[in-house]
Amino acid sequence: MAENKIFAGARVRRIRNGLALTQTAMAEALGISPSYLNLIERNQRPLTVQLLLKLASVYRVDLDELQGEATGSVSQLREMFADPLLAGELPGDQELIEVAEAAPNAATGVLKLYRAYREQSSRLKDLSALLSDQGHMAALSDARLPMDEVRETLETRPYHFARIDEAAEAFHGSLSPGDDLSAALKAWLRREHGLSVRALPVHVMPDLRRRFDRHSMRLFLSERLSAQDQLREIAMEAAQIAFPDAMAAELDQLGLTTGEARRIARFELARYAAHAVMMPYGAFLGAAQRARYDVEVLAARFQVSFEQAATRLVSLQRPGATGVPFFLLEVDHAGHRLRRVGAQGFPQARFGGHCPKLNIHAAFLQAGQVLADRVDIFGGGDYLVIARTVEGLRGGFGERVRRTALLLGCDAAHAAETIYGDVPLATVAGGPACRLCERRGCPARAEPPVTRPLGLDEMVTGLSVFDFQ
Repeated sequence: MAENKIFAGARVRRIRNGLALTQTAMAEALGISPSYLNLIERNQRPLTVQLLLKLASVYRVDLDELQGEATGSVSQLREMFADPLLAGELPGDQELIEVAEAAPNAATGVLKLYRAYREQSSRLKDLSALLSDQGHMAALSDARLPMDEVRETLETRPYHFARIDEAAEAFHGSLSPGDDLSAALKAWLRREHGLSVRALPVHVMPDLRRRFDRHSMRLFLSERLSAQDQLREIAMEAAQIAFPDAMAAELDQLGLTTGEARRIARFELARYAAHAVMMPYGAFLGAAQRARYDVEVLAARFQVSFEQAATRLVSLQRPGATGVPFFLLEVDHAGHRLRRVGAQGFPQARFGGHCPKLNIHAAFLQAGQVLADRVDIFGGGDYLVIARTVEGLRGGFGERVRRTALLLGCDAAHAAETIYGDVPLATVAGGPACRLCERRGCPARAEPPVTRPLGLDEMVTGLSVFDFQ
């Protein structure tokens, strides 16, 4: 019976590159010439049984790894090319096998791109269904990335986790930190768990903000982090050690469908827990009410950043001890929406946060200043909104500092409870998003509404190039 020939050049090359060996060095160890190894790596010569055994003994390579195909990637690529858009492009599976074998990372990248394409297609279908049903929310598509599943879950539920808040208050009380929470947390970690914290220079840890070394029991933090961000990282580590059961219970309540989504959500809950330790619920709520929700005053009082204090305000929704129901939005220079959370679910169906008139976009022109407005959303009510830029990680000379802008908002009915409602504010006529807004005569309109036909009248020109009937 004829022997099956095994062509595994790409896998042999990956093994050699992974060991940082030259073709000459590997060929010498296998007892063959460099030119013969070169032919093997280019799939011009098959692997013999003797070479397979030699590779397994010298480099401890699993024979199944050399003989087997990348079946997982091949099956996923086959499914991708079965899409009507790509059907008929490939005559058979041989090219798929060659792609999966010779360039596995490129194959993975193509598959991720296809997943993103499918997701966007599904979202456009959802939007069409939403509009055709005259505003009734369509069912969410199942083709969601894990990060999107986590974001949608957090956006559509109250941003309050009672078990974490209760456990954090008890933990904070046991520390008795006085005026130096950072020192108290470091002392507790060292005393109770033998874990030390150390800040490292940028050149030692250029690509990481934190790293936990389990062998030496040390938590390394980047010097790029501000003092407030370093405190949050320490509090995150302490919270995950001090009350893991409370965090696990809240994670289970989210009902996420994949392991990757649960890992992402676990990190988000750890940030929430860190804020709960840094700003205990009862003390923070009392201070917020006395300061009338002045974010900068609260940041100074609790020695936290503006972003941390604003985020904590959104979570003040404990039954029987609630604060103003704020919601929060964060964007970057390019307009990417990075976060959307709200005490009673972000009111995105009414408010949206996509209107170019919102002061969150103007905040980039006045970095570090708090801007306050009242916004009349077309068909969606009135809101009090404040916006301010926040700085990201510190960079060295020549590096562009990452800067984002926060929008903290609430229903205008609560304006009198805040310091920002004490002065007359300009009322901005806004909308949920240009595509969904039917406000006429808006000079800031960037796109036509999908709910109205364009008014193509050659005799009359309105304030916007996207006039509609």
